[in-house]
Amino acid sequence: MTHKEKALVYFGDKFHCSQSVLAAFADEVGLSEEHALKLGACFGGGMRQGEVCGAVTGALMVLGMLYGQCDKDDLESRMTANKVNDEMMKRFKEKNGTYICNDLLGCDISTPEGAQYCIENKLFTEFCPKMVESAIEILEEIIAENK
Repeated sequence: MTHKEKALVYFGDKFHCSQSVLAAFADEVGLSEEHALKLGACFGGGMRQGEVCGAVTGALMVLGMLYGQCDKDDLESRMTANKVNDEMMKRFKEKNGTYICNDLLGCDISTPEGAQYCIENKLFTEFCPKMVESAIEILEEIIAENK
């Protein structure tokens, strides 16, 4: 199963976008499925405030696991992590117009009215999976370019 297929299965099982993206890469980043799902649990829907799209946040967690700095003297990994972070944000914005959840959805999902708007207009079930797919595609490109 591809990363995209895995992520869409997680999302279809009602996990957040952030959980779905991170869990799709759990094996590659050394996380168990359980840990990936728990780690990504509080980042969906732009941290439930409509901020940075959870699919992007999940992708950034993957990039952090792959390229992030863990040794205080390893400035090269810090620079690489900064580079892939910036590239993820830039490409997602270029492809989708923004990486801000509320702007993508056209409403404020932190309010009951905004959440209801998303439900009534099937944004969570029809639009959000497209953002998961987009984040996965960009993430895979960045990983391939940094091998």
